[in-house]
Amino acid sequence: MERLDKILANLGYGSRKEVKALCRKGEVVVDGTPVKDSAEKVDPVNSTIEVKGEKINYRKFIYLMMNKPDGVVSATFDNYDETVIDLLDPEYQVFEPFPIGRLDKDTVGLLLITNDGELNHKLIAPKNHVDKVYYAEINKPVEESDIEKFKKGITLDDGYLCMPAKLEVINSDENGSSVHVTIQEGKFHQVKRMFEAVDKSVVYLRRISFGPLKLDETIEEGNFRELTEEEIELLKNV
Repeated sequence: MERLDKILANLGYGSRKEVKALCRKGEVVVDGTPVKDSAEKVDPVNSTIEVKGEKINYRKFIYLMMNKPDGVVSATFDNYDETVIDLLDPEYQVFEPFPIGRLDKDTVGLLLITNDGELNHKLIAPKNHVDKVYYAEINKPVEESDIEKFKKGITLDDGYLCMPAKLEVINSDENGSSVHVTIQEGKFHQVKRMFEAVDKSVVYLRRISFGPLKLDETIEEGNFRELTEEEIELLKNV
C-alpha cells in the first residue's frame, strides 16, 4: 500500500500539492470511488486508479537501455556536464533513475538505467561475475603476450590487481588493433588503464553487452528505449 499522492506524483501528475488539488476536485477515482484525501493509501498494483477519466498505468520500477554518446557523464547530476539522466524524457526522470555502473565520459555504448536498487547491486557486484564486453580500438598491435596478461589479471597503476579478463583480437597490424575485452568489474577507467599497463592506449571504446543483454544497434547514440519483459527477466536471473 502506498500514499495516493506519492503514486501520482511519481507518475508525473504533478507535485503532491497539485495532486491534492486534483483529489479535492473529485478528479481522482480509485476502484470507481472518488478519493478526496490524497494521503489515502491504496494498492497501486491491484486497484484501478483514474485521473480525469484516464486510467493510469502504474509501475514501481523502470528499466531502460541507452546507447550512451560521447561527452555525457554517467551520473544523476553534474555541475558542469550533461548527464545520461538529462537525456531522458521527464516521464522517466520522475522515477529518479540512475545508471547501473558507469561508462567514462568519452566511452559510448550500452548503459542500463533503472530505479531498481536491488537489480543494480546484483549486476555490479564483482562476486556475481557479470560479464561486460567492450569493443576497443588500440594504438598498437595487440600480441599473444597481452592476451595472457589479461587472462592472469592486470595490475593497474595504483597497485590494484584486476580479476582475470578475456582479450580477443579482431584484427591487428602495425597501425593498431581492434579487440573485444570482457571484464567483470567496473573500476575507474579500467579498460584504458589495463591497456596502459601493457604500454598501449585505447583510442575508441564502446560497450556492446552487459550480462545477457547486447546493445540494440537500432538505438542511435544519445537515444534509449525501455527493456522488454523478457530482457528484464534475463537480467534478474543473472
